[in-house]
Amino acid sequence: MKTLVTGGAGFVGGHLSRALLDRGDDVVIVDSLTDYYDPSLKKATVATLTDGGARFVEGDINEIDLEALLDVDVIFHQAGQPGVRKSWGDDFAAYISANIAATQRLLEAVHASPWSPKVIYASSSSIYGTAETYPTNELTLPRPRSPYGVTKLAAEHLACLYAENFGLRTASLRYFTVYGPRQRPDMAFTRFTRAALEGTEIPLFGDGEQIRDFTFVSDIVAANLAAADSEIAPGAVFNVSGGSNCSVNEVLDILASITGNELQIKRLPFVEGDVQRTGGDSSKLTNATGWRPLTKIEDGLRAQVGWMRSVLDGETR
Repeated sequence: MKTLVTGGAGFVGGHLSRALLDRGDDVVIVDSLTDYYDPSLKKATVATLTDGGARFVEGDINEIDLEALLDVDVIFHQAGQPGVRKSWGDDFAAYISANIAATQRLLEAVHASPWSPKVIYASSSSIYGTAETYPTNELTLPRPRSPYGVTKLAAEHLACLYAENFGLRTASLRYFTVYGPRQRPDMAFTRFTRAALEGTEIPLFGDGEQIRDFTFVSDIVAANLAAADSEIAPGAVFNVSGGSNCSVNEVLDILASITGNELQIKRLPFVEGDVQRTGGDSSKLTNATGWRPLTKIEDGLRAQVGWMRSVLDGETR
């Protein structure tokens, strides 16, 4: 299968690109290598993927020649501006450009192309905000609590609109709190595992009783592959959740047990836009594709700690 992965140098995009290569697919990666976090980390991911046979195109989806890239079977649209906390204020312009405008331009290009590839869009559980019920299913009214969530929902609506009006084969996957090796350095589990191993302070926003449905990255990758390989209705929307449903404090207890270290936690105020709880019902995706999460939170955290040990070992050499 011929595939295009936007944002393929990022956390999920990099893992997904590797899985596609490993199963023998042709892979083209597009990434603008922004400096939201250290671009050298993305460049290292690109290097391993191109060594494995992927083709890399550096550029912004809003600017590059998309027509030349659309002779593929499936587009995995992972590109976008991440982060709830930075999406307020003047930074919102970057979210409009990377999450909404780029998605619209990609969908327009697919609509105009003769190849009509399937488009699988990486949405987010942030679109739900403070959900009315738990576990939350796809019929729950979206009520984002952050500008980031608003842009992810807007792009998801675009995917649905292009499916309804023009027959584009789109699917939106609402990721619930993805973690695992090579997670972005600004994300909680990367910060937690580094601090736990180094014996440094862990900044914790809120009281730690926030409940999250943590999803291991390999399960997210498997959901994308299942959506690509299955016959699903154009415009379909699916939750992708790991089913862990544990508090941040419970995560920290697991980390302390895995590392054998006493954690130093600094309590900080809640952040505007964060929600108290997430929890997804993924039965719709299971029924449509057979996908189900396989990784327990303890096993996933053990893998992430192992990865962080290798990172720290490399830094001290």
